[in-house]
Amino acid sequence: MSAEPQSHYDVFQALADPTRREVLYLLRNGEMPVKAISEQFPISRTAVSKHLHVLSDAGLVKERKVGRETRYRLHAEPLTELKDWLSYFDQFWDNKLGMLKYIVEEGEK
Repeated sequence: MSAEPQSHYDVFQALADPTRREVLYLLRNGEMPVKAISEQFPISRTAVSKHLHVLSDAGLVKERKVGRETRYRLHAEPLTELKDWLSYFDQFWDNKLGMLKYIVEEGEK
């Protein structure tokens, strides 16, 4: 049995939503309060909080209380799972690009 609690959302589910991807992009430069994050979107603060909850559940953001305010910061470590998954598919791009190069060079002869 794992010592770490299982998150309800995995990284892939969390990143599937464009709003959540944009939240992560906003947090790339540092910690932000919920109010500042929600001001960047045409949705309610409650909806933004729900997105933050999904990101937190997936381990992509960390939160801390500062007085009555909740602040969020990016926790990019779980993105290595995505990077590892995508790196597997690099071989297919390399093969396709190699074939394209061959076709172009053969056509020039």
